[in-house]
Amino acid sequence: MNIQKTINIILALCLLLLIIKMNPLDKNDMNDNGSSTLEIIHQRKSVRNYTEKKVSKEQLETLVKAAMAAPTAVNKQPWAFIAINDRATLDHLGYKLPYAKMTKTASAAIIVCGDLSKALEGWEQAFWIQDCSAASQNILLAAEAMGLGAVWTAAYPAEDRMAIVRDILNLPENIIPLNVIPVGYPKGIEKPKDKWKPENLHWDKW
Repeated sequence: MNIQKTINIILALCLLLLIIKMNPLDKNDMNDNGSSTLEIIHQRKSVRNYTEKKVSKEQLETLVKAAMAAPTAVNKQPWAFIAINDRATLDHLGYKLPYAKMTKTASAAIIVCGDLSKALEGWEQAFWIQDCSAASQNILLAAEAMGLGAVWTAAYPAEDRMAIVRDILNLPENIIPLNVIPVGYPKGIEKPKDKWKPENLHWDKW
């Protein structure tokens, strides 16, 4: 009886070891919401130089899904996104926008817009800017996590840049372009910057 119990225990341990071997727990699995996320945040950089490798429609959709997971005031979600992979449109934007010339070499871009028809009213309408900015940051972090490169180039509040984007993309009056985010596979030229400055952190009060 004791021998049978011993055999059963040994068999159980062997089975457990087999399961662990088939499903290893590495550091990233155990800290998926910790160290790996922080690493992506600190590795994010503004990428302006891209290879010729194409960004797929599915990848662009994944980036926009990440954008829509951002926090938003009263859950109004006052945003709209335009994903672009048309070469002529990317070139046109790059030619017309002085700070988004890299769209001429990027294989895609995402325009993050505020939709005033979904925004709050009165002075609270301006919350669309914060909501769309949070969505934009999600795009940048998701791009980093996916091995892509991206850079935030501003449209709003520059009237001339907004007019260019509106004209090229035929935007309705209630849609305000916040930015143009070129997306592509990075050449590896740009490196993350260490922006940590202890003097900018204040404890409890100023």
